Amino acid sequence: MFPSIPLFAVVSAPFKRSQLGLFQGKTKQYGNSVPNSKHKTRRTWLPNVHNQRLFSDALQRFVRLKVTARALKTIKKHGNIDKYLLNTKPDLLGWEGMRLRLLIREKQGAAEEVAKASS
Repeated sequence: MFPSIPLFAVVSAPFKRSQLGLFQGKTKQYGNSVPNSKHKTRRTWLPNVHNQRLFSDALQRFVRLKVTARALKTIKKHGNIDKYLLNTKPDLLGWEGMRLRLLIREKQGAAEEVAKASS
């Protein structure tokens, strides 16, 4: 169940909040708020995050996640959450994504073992 490489060594954490969901590499952005007087003040922009329930075919249950709009578009492109998690680079997934990837790989491995045993 545990990967040979520690999970924290694979995934960097510049934006801690993004490690707790599927943020597809989106982080907090910084810039200036500039009114008519041209007096610049620093401000931040946060990613477009939604709480979603996505069905995993491998796990046969719904998974609650914080997902950005960009990650949802990519999940839709891949077809489902399982294919997205298995085909995406680890540095874009974060801790939660890597945890789900390991669960899915474990379930698929168990399903293949059952299929080999029955045939």
